[in-house]
Amino acid sequence: MFTYFIISNLSETLSPKSILISILLFFLFLSLNGCGSRFPESKEFIKSYALLNQDSSKVVFPNDFKNKIVVMGFMFTNCPDVCPLTTNKMRLIQEKVKDEGLEDIEFAELSFDPMRDKPWVLKKYAEIRDLDMHNFQFLTGEDEQIKSILKRVNVVAYAEDTTYTDEGEPIYFFMHTDRIILIDREGNIRKEYPGSHIDINEITEDIKHL
Repeated sequence: MFTYFIISNLSETLSPKSILISILLFFLFLSLNGCGSRFPESKEFIKSYALLNQDSSKVVFPNDFKNKIVVMGFMFTNCPDVCPLTTNKMRLIQEKVKDEGLEDIEFAELSFDPMRDKPWVLKKYAEIRDLDMHNFQFLTGEDEQIKSILKRVNVVAYAEDTTYTDEGEPIYFFMHTDRIILIDREGNIRKEYPGSHIDINEITEDIKHL
């Protein structure tokens, strides 16, 4: 009805050729808008963050990932349920994009438990799961840096009540957002997914469109 109204009014003021051009431009506009709906947001990180990876190497995030597409998850190694599922989904996505021949893709998981998740702990976590680490990093860092990143990506993580072992070691778990995000080559957040039950095909197609 809306399209008919536009065409009817154009016919009174424009030549047939001009009407045809106007209609083509109108549908081109609709097409471009439809393509853009694949990515509901584009949000910058604004500042960079000094982190460490599983090898204790310094990582400046997101600067060190520029010109790469990044699939990023959030976890802590003592998680009994959601985090192992998210890490496995990350592994499956990594295998999928490799099979598809997609290049310049990096994978990263940020721990929001820096007190316990030291680099060597993250390295062991990766080894136990036999992950392909050639384009996969686990990240940790200072508590304030991590909190700042979590706030930027709308991930909530807070520790539940803490108990202690006879040796004085803290025992606690996190309530947290189940999240994987997709970051484009310019370091902008483009899309969010449910980490532990992400659709592998969906994110693979999204990567192709970046």
